[in-house]
Amino acid sequence: MPFFAHDDTTIYFEERGAGFPLLLLAPGGMRSAIEYWAAAAVNPWESYRQDFRLVAMDQRNAGQSRGPLEAGDPWGAYASDQLGLLDHLEIDRFLVMGCCIGGSYILKLIEQAPDRVVAAVLEQPIAVDGSNVQLFEQMRRSWGDELMGSRTEFDGRTMDQFLAAMWHDDFVVSVSKDVVAACPVPLLVLPGIDEYHPTAAGREIAALAPGAELLEPWKDSPEHVADATEAVRRFLLSHGNR
Repeated sequence: MPFFAHDDTTIYFEERGAGFPLLLLAPGGMRSAIEYWAAAAVNPWESYRQDFRLVAMDQRNAGQSRGPLEAGDPWGAYASDQLGLLDHLEIDRFLVMGCCIGGSYILKLIEQAPDRVVAAVLEQPIAVDGSNVQLFEQMRRSWGDELMGSRTEFDGRTMDQFLAAMWHDDFVVSVSKDVVAACPVPLLVLPGIDEYHPTAAGREIAALAPGAELLEPWKDSPEHVADATEAVRRFLLSHGNR
């Protein structure tokens, strides 16, 4: 099995296809792992294997990946894992597509390494607003309790500190609106249509980011999903071939 180790972290990853590199950051909230792409409406892991060198990964402490809880800079730690894996694979510049929490990972990656991200697709990005605070609280608590049940090195206090640091803000959580407004990378945003992935938030990301395109409606019918799958492919190919 392919694993990448750095510091005290071990990341499980898979590759398929050839061509310009496309990093895939899966849905699943705190359980973001390769297997969750199967539930995505636009599934790049299956749809784009003929177009790109696909690199998919289980995020730290999800799926088969393991690592410490970095309360000092949780989103930065995830970005370090992602960029470290790409360095390990000798990939400098890359495309990236993320679904759900993957959108927040992408925006942090762009903040950390804007010269390396060529273009990005955000499929139904998460956002915390006044209507869904409790939903996200339940989601992360469920993940934390499950992780502590299987990993004896984590205790309640450590977990509380980590989750409080990771989810201390609103909107996309990983970065501020000012960071999104200064985003130098071309984005294609497919807004969500449920409480975890508010439509208004996807639209706001696209309105804030200078080089963003908005794609909607895209999830309301099989025909629109098929059209969106092709639109994402065209967007990625147009930037990956430059």
